[in-house]
Amino acid sequence: MLHCPHGGPQLCLALGPQKVNPALPGVGTPTAPETGKSKRSPVTCYWLFKTGHFNHCLQRWLNRFDRPGPGVGCVANLRLGDRARRCRREERAGRRVPEVTLPMDPEPFEVGHAVREAINILSSSRNGVQISEALGTIKCYLGGTENQAPLKEREEFTRVHFSAFLRGLVSNLSPDWIELLTSDQQKELWDSFFLEGPADQAFLVLLDSIISMGPSFRLMKVISILEQFLQTGRMSALMWEVCHQQAQAGLPTFQETLLNKVVCLPDHLCNKLQGNNLPIFFPQNYFPLLATEIIQVLQRISDSLRGGLDCSISFMSQVLGKVCVHGRQEEILNVLVPRLMDLTKVDCIWQRMCWRLVECVPDRWMEAVVCGFVQKAPGADVLSRLLGNLVVKNKKAQFVVTQKLLLLQYSYVTAVLQNLLGYLALDSLRRSLLIKVLKELLETWGSSSAVKHCPVEQQLYVSKAILICLSHLKEPEIESNRQELLTSMMGGMKCRLDSNLPRVRRLGMIVAESISSRITTDGPSLKFQYEDDDETRELKSLQQTAPLQLHVTDLPNAGRNNSPSATPKAVSKPSGNPHPATPAVPEEGSDLELDSDDDLVPYDMSEDKELKKMKAPVYIRDCIEVLTGSEDMDKWEATMKVLESLIRRNSATTREVSMELAKVLLHLEEKTYIEGFVELRKRALVAVTIIDPVPVVQYLTSQFYSLNYSLYQRMDILDVLALAAQELSQPQASGKNKPCSTQSPCIQTVSGSDSSQNWRRIVDERIKSKTHRLAKGQSLVEPACGPNKFSSLAGHFFFPLIQNFDRPLVTFDLLGDDHLVLGRLAHTLAILMYFAIHTVAAATMGKSLLEFVWTLRFHTDSYVRQGLLSAVSSVLLSIPSERLLEDMTDEFLETQSWLEDVAEKDPDGDCRRLAWQNLLLMENLLKKTQKCPYLVVGGNWKQR
Repeated sequence: MLHCPHGGPQLCLALGPQKVNPALPGVGTPTAPETGKSKRSPVTCYWLFKTGHFNHCLQRWLNRFDRPGPGVGCVANLRLGDRARRCRREERAGRRVPEVTLPMDPEPFEVGHAVREAINILSSSRNGVQISEALGTIKCYLGGTENQAPLKEREEFTRVHFSAFLRGLVSNLSPDWIELLTSDQQKELWDSFFLEGPADQAFLVLLDSIISMGPSFRLMKVISILEQFLQTGRMSALMWEVCHQQAQAGLPTFQETLLNKVVCLPDHLCNKLQGNNLPIFFPQNYFPLLATEIIQVLQRISDSLRGGLDCSISFMSQVLGKVCVHGRQEEILNVLVPRLMDLTKVDCIWQRMCWRLVECVPDRWMEAVVCGFVQKAPGADVLSRLLGNLVVKNKKAQFVVTQKLLLLQYSYVTAVLQNLLGYLALDSLRRSLLIKVLKELLETWGSSSAVKHCPVEQQLYVSKAILICLSHLKEPEIESNRQELLTSMMGGMKCRLDSNLPRVRRLGMIVAESISSRITTDGPSLKFQYEDDDETRELKSLQQTAPLQLHVTDLPNAGRNNSPSATPKAVSKPSGNPHPATPAVPEEGSDLELDSDDDLVPYDMSEDKELKKMKAPVYIRDCIEVLTGSEDMDKWEATMKVLESLIRRNSATTREVSMELAKVLLHLEEKTYIEGFVELRKRALVAVTIIDPVPVVQYLTSQFYSLNYSLYQRMDILDVLALAAQELSQPQASGKNKPCSTQSPCIQTVSGSDSSQNWRRIVDERIKSKTHRLAKGQSLVEPACGPNKFSSLAGHFFFPLIQNFDRPLVTFDLLGDDHLVLGRLAHTLAILMYFAIHTVAAATMGKSLLEFVWTLRFHTDSYVRQGLLSAVSSVLLSIPSERLLEDMTDEFLETQSWLEDVAEKDPDGDCRRLAWQNLLLMENLLKKTQKCPYLVVGGNWKQR
């Protein structure tokens, strides 16, 4: 017998007792059918029903017994439908249908009836008194009032009907309706439902309503309520309710939905409001507010733990992880880290809570959280206090700290590296990871493949990490790993000294010196000579024991700025003292008073020069004799200093002995130390090449691919050819052979007296002050003009160098180990191509150079690739665009495709930059060509 509380039809079927499904709450063994309509009588329901009114009553029972929270009734409804279908099949098969007894309680129907009546009044009535009474009746179920409902009814309202009632409030909101209430009534009766009720349900209703609404008064009202929701601290109440529900095994689906809405609130509001968005919803304002609310929730959790109550922190960890993975680490951690740093100083409970907060972050978000803490922590000790032994407990965090931040990324500043490695060194459980990290760093540092394919910036980053690790090692640890350190040092030093890049070689020297000084107990350690710059000084400062507290947050642009300004700068000493030194005043009673020589003031000898009695040669043939056979070192030095000027003054004599002089200079070795000997020798050889270019150039290019020459001599040949081409291509005054100003030595004459110049300056100033000029035009310096001597000689310089590069010799293999010379050759060819602009042979040279580039485009050495990219730039700048597009179309397109690949995938930053520059040059050439309506085809102008 089914008794419907609304007076609906009754269904009766006499069946015997039957066991029922215990999964449905409130279901027990069947009882005898009852007659009569009574709300307090149990409702005997059989799974044979055919009326929709019964389904409505059954759903109301479902809302009472099977809805602990939002979204659960549908699950139980599915279970009920499955059981009904099974019972129908049993009935059709002639079997006995089980009986289910559903005891009903009138109280939930009273609460639901009151909610439905209130919603009906709000939707239909336009009487302010009636509306306020309806809202007041429902507010009794929230509590906090004088005539509040019983506890059971309040729980039923917040658990079952609260969300539906809030949606009814929002759906019935209109300007006419809201004007029926005073401002105080609106705050007390309308706003209070969202600001005093369950925060999680109110937040979801507000955000869902905003997303689904269009521009209207209702939308603006809901947005203002959401703004008050954030300003009054309701977000902390929301997170606290979820943490409390997690401790009581709440709903994971509901919590996941709430998590997404909390983190993505700025995105939803920005997409909805666009230009009319409120400042509180901006990410830079919302996430610091969220961080403050997290601290308040953590404080409540701390109080609960001190009171002996259990509480879950996993939702807070999920919020932190999702915010960080969305790229908002800076906004939330700028507030969170300083507060946690202060709270964990002396409180062990806060330390455990902070450790648990990070440990409960899901693995998919762990990397973003760890990276944020590492960057924002002001020191290794603070990082250790915030993270604890996270790297020991969590495999994902261990991978991020020991692998990803050190070997796969290189964008962090030095202070972050010191924090990270100092954190590993501060605890005995983590020091084993420090040794492991050092070994992996040394393995990467000593890999020849890494030297070739990794950017120089990443190699610098790894070198810094190695030096910091070495500074944290203790003597027993070094002693136990001495052999491994020595092996890694030798292998890595060899790979880096073989590199063509000076910066890479210097990094290898510095790291090798540091390792050698730590593992060498007796005997001298390795010492190298290299340039001392800011980067070198910073690396050397890392060899000392790193401090445990480094203020990373004080550094500008943390994570991007790698400026060496934070390193100590060397104090520069003046080269000379222009004033006489004042004698030190001796102390009274000292023995220095007895020495009368101390009263003499020493002379300033900083500007004194050594007098040379040896007279320099005045003829070129005498210079050749001195350079080839003389044993007088003073005469030999004097000859080297005047040789260039003699060659340029005596061009006729130079042409007679040019070949002999070129051979002597090419094979000349330094017999004694002369300051600038390499430059003196090189400039003299350039001068010979300028005076008699054809035979000297033919000789030098032929000797470049000959046997029995060192790599140093071959590179000297390339330098001489490049400098000579530069000087020949520049215009010079007629009748004079002047050296290039960029290559001429800078000579400063020392004036004997300043008084001889002062009178002339004073007179000039007086004349200028008493002279009246009506107008004064700009003094224009007429540019030097003259024939380009390199235009007829470009082929002699270029083609002999490029024709034999792929033919290996016994002691010289450009495509093998001698890639340093190959890189210099590529740069030299690029220079020659650039100086051949507007020459007859430019097009032929450019085509040959593009073929040279295409052959070597996949070379593994970055220095060689830089030379090839420079060669492409020279071709684009030297050859007219019409000739380039008409005669070399295939080469142009192939080179463009290669440049696009280099610009995206090349590991070297300089190569990528040069590739982008070349692509811009190509784009400009194409635009320039499209503006011209005609092209030269076969010597004739044709329209496009």
